[in-house]
Amino acid sequence: MKFHIPAKPALGMLAVLLAACSPAEQKSGTAAAPASGEVKKVAITAIVEHPALDNVRKGVLEELKAQGFEEGKNLQVDFQTAQGSTATAGQIAKKFVGDKPDVIVAIATPSAQSMVAATKSIPIVYAAVTDPVAAKLVPGWEASNTNVTGVSDELPLAPQIDLMKKIIPNLKSIGYVYSPGEVNSAIVFDQLKAALAGENIRVDAAPAQRSVDVPTAARSLKGKADVIYTSLDNNVVSSFESLYKVAVENKLPLVASDTGSVARGAVAALGVNYFDLGRKTGDTVARILKGTPAGEIPSARMDKLDLIVSKKHAAEQGITLSDEVLQEAAEVQE
Repeated sequence: MKFHIPAKPALGMLAVLLAACSPAEQKSGTAAAPASGEVKKVAITAIVEHPALDNVRKGVLEELKAQGFEEGKNLQVDFQTAQGSTATAGQIAKKFVGDKPDVIVAIATPSAQSMVAATKSIPIVYAAVTDPVAAKLVPGWEASNTNVTGVSDELPLAPQIDLMKKIIPNLKSIGYVYSPGEVNSAIVFDQLKAALAGENIRVDAAPAQRSVDVPTAARSLKGKADVIYTSLDNNVVSSFESLYKVAVENKLPLVASDTGSVARGAVAALGVNYFDLGRKTGDTVARILKGTPAGEIPSARMDKLDLIVSKKHAAEQGITLSDEVLQEAAEVQE
């Protein structure tokens, strides 16, 4: 079976949509199509390139095309990656502000924070940000009345913890490899500790400031942790293969929250589909290009989680997946 997490209702959403659309558009449920011959400019930036964030960008462009905005025809796209550097993210933000695109898409928290600091007028749509409120991108989950909106990849921790218990029945310690400098990762670390406070399960932190520090951080968990858990920490995900190598060497099962990480070495991952997240982000971008102000669109969460598992990686990392886990999985990789 697939895991489904109910979406939180966006109050006032219908009223916003009706106010933004003409009577004809209200009847059809879609906004106006782009004017013939008009070229829209969309600037996209990501803090780093790795499969999850790449899929977000691909999803954005796919959805824009489906809604009539096609690159090379009536859509001009400028993509810039910060290669993991917040300083570079700031430089990209300044460039985009100078270019004055119709919409800026900022993928991952550091890039989104740089963009929000750089402009209060150009519409910004963030994507793959765990907690946009804590990151100070928006004042709350409702419509912001600013130039910022977006789609979060926030994951409820309870199903993640439950999955780790099913994979390691006598779970006593979770090793958490993360970058302390990433707001998303630090928030998840605090939430994880709080969620496990009454369960006699400890969290062993393994901080890795840079991608090259990830293998050393993971090796520090040998003899301490029963499992390694990773959130969508961009430093960690971008060097996931090195983490997988350590997991195999030390027989430490690797559980991720990015489903794309299973193909790269995780035993299991319960998380959102980042291409689908990109499609949802692209829908928001299309609404803005068609005339709806960003500040009238509430921030959104994904409403479905998929469980992907790998028998091969489980065997390599010293465990056998139970029939219960295999039956719950949306996809079992051999």
